[in-house]
Formats: sequence, C-alpha cells, structure tokens
Amino acid sequence: MLKVERDGPILRLTLTRPERRNAFDAALIAALHGAFADVGDARVVVLAGDGPSFCAGADVDWQRASIDLTFDENVADALRLYGMLAAVDACPAPVVARVQGYALGGGSGLVACADIAVAGLDAIFGFTEVRLGIIPAVISPFVFPRIGAHARRYFLTGDRFDAGTALRIGLVDEVSDDLDGAVDRVIGELLQSGPEATRAAKRLTRERPAGGEELAATAAGLRAGSEGQEGLLAFLEKREPTWHG
Repeated sequence: MLKVERDGPILRLTLTRPERRNAFDAALIAALHGAFADVGDARVVVLAGDGPSFCAGADVDWQRASIDLTFDENVADALRLYGMLAAVDACPAPVVARVQGYALGGGSGLVACADIAVAGLDAIFGFTEVRLGIIPAVISPFVFPRIGAHARRYFLTGDRFDAGTALRIGLVDEVSDDLDGAVDRVIGELLQSGPEATRAAKRLTRERPAGGEELAATAAGLRAGSEGQEGLLAFLEKREPTWHG
C-alpha cells in the first residue's frame, strides 16, 4: 500500500496499489499521513507511485461506501483526507513528486502539496470532481497557491490536461522524457544545500514573514550558526562543505 524506504538522506515513499492506479482509500490516506507526520532527519522526501500511474484520485470502492455515510461521517472522512494533504504540505523536508500516468482529482491535489513536482510526458492531470457532481473543496487550499486563477477553468470543467498544460499553469515544475533522471537531478541539487538552510528556506516560502526585524533575525541566526559558518568557510577556502559528504 505504501512502501517506505530510507536511502541515506533520502526518504522514498511509494504508493503501491498499481492495480487501482494508486487511488486513495482510508488505509492509504492514514499511511501517508503517518509517514509525512514524521520524516525524521531526511533531507529529501520523494513521493512516487508504483506502476503506470501516480495516483488516480479516490478509490471507486471507497467512493461507493461513502453513499451510505451520514453527513457527519462524510465530514470526518473529508477531514482525514485534508489532514493527510496538510501533513504532506507541511513536511519540514523538501518533497519531490515523481508523476507519471494518471494524477487525477486527489492525485492532482497531492501533486500540488509537493515543493517540486516533476512529470513525465505521459502524465495526465485533472480536477475531475465536478464530473461526479462534487467539488474539489478539500484539496483546494493546496491547489490554489499552485495554479491560482487557472482553477476557475479547471475546477469548473473537470477537463483532463496533459503535462505541458500542467507546467504552463504551475501545477508541476518540470516535464521530462527521462523522469527518473530528472528526479535524480533535482535530488542532487537539493543535497548541495545545507540541511538546516533547506528546511529554513521551506519555512520561509510557506510563512512569508513581512517584518524586517523578523527576517533579519532569521538571516542572522543562520549566518551565525554552525552550518552557515561552515558554508561560508568552505566557499572562502574553495572546498566542499561537510554536508556534501
């Protein structure tokens, strides 16, 4: 269901329901939430899907079961999905999504939660909920920062769209015909940066503090810290910093 592998500084989380196109059900949502709630000291988290698709949204059987739920039970179900997506979005380490095949509905929402999303040429996206008479309400807080006003079209039409369109509207950051090579290159770029600095930079992009004093204190704290000192000395001495291993 969810394969968790630690590869040195890299944590690899792989959805393993290829027979269901890695669609969400309650168990997978819980597993993802738990995995992203505690990534330890990982410097990069890679989120991928086994088989031909990344994640085709909600599992059909899970959706069918929701027909018999009460309003309050539906609310609880939606909150569990929201909690999982929030855990991915708030993961302290950078999250890289490796996206191939279908990434529909909640799958597109999951892509939106990643810091860097790399898509293969075959990737297909879509906020298809309206085709079922529902809306992408739960994933919307994570999608809006990615695609902005483009949601006014794609949320309403439920159109599926290709990787090139996903790149144009900001849902993904890169499209490649060598998906593994592109993901490996992004991982390599992230590992060039200081571990503490990378996490601090992610907090900065999420929190966006506006006060000059707070920003100055943050910058000074990192500059005066051991990692900042090591980085500056390595630059001046024309050597690799210690975190390069």
